[in-house]
Amino acid sequence: MKLYKKLSYVGLLGLALLLSACVGIPDGITPVTGFQVERYLGKWYEVARLDHSFERGLEQVTAEYSPRDDGDIRVMNRGYNTAKQQWEEAEGRAKFVGAKDVGQLKVSFFGPFYGGYNIVELDPNYQYVLIAGNDREYLWLLSRTPKLDPAVQQRLVNKAKSLGFATDKLIFVKQD
Repeated sequence: MKLYKKLSYVGLLGLALLLSACVGIPDGITPVTGFQVERYLGKWYEVARLDHSFERGLEQVTAEYSPRDDGDIRVMNRGYNTAKQQWEEAEGRAKFVGAKDVGQLKVSFFGPFYGGYNIVELDPNYQYVLIAGNDREYLWLLSRTPKLDPAVQQRLVNKAKSLGFATDKLIFVKQD
């Protein structure tokens, strides 16, 4: 085998490892089990999030999950950009990382690049959820309603803090 072919295989392997690292789960965090995707589908309101560039400046953020014909999950995120005074949408795709009854998925809005979507806590009635990304820089709190009971919200924030997330940097999303 020629040297350049060996190097290209090494490069592809390195790229594959790098991309797969983006769909992991932070150390010390376990995704929920007993997950039922059919109950999870539908519209969710973003209650709080850690800041990141792809949602910066957005209010009234929602995520809607629906089944795709290929067995994956369609993700439609929508939010109002206050600076531009317009609605923005992004369509993505979610796939299970392992077993379909474990709340560990990967989500892509940009072709072959996936990020971790790890359900850390899920209400038994599927009314609120705490989601971690592939590291502690990404955290979301979603609810089926625009506002979450303050006691539940505080409990989830406390849980996120106990898991090592910078909850003092949470953005509480305006939903009105």
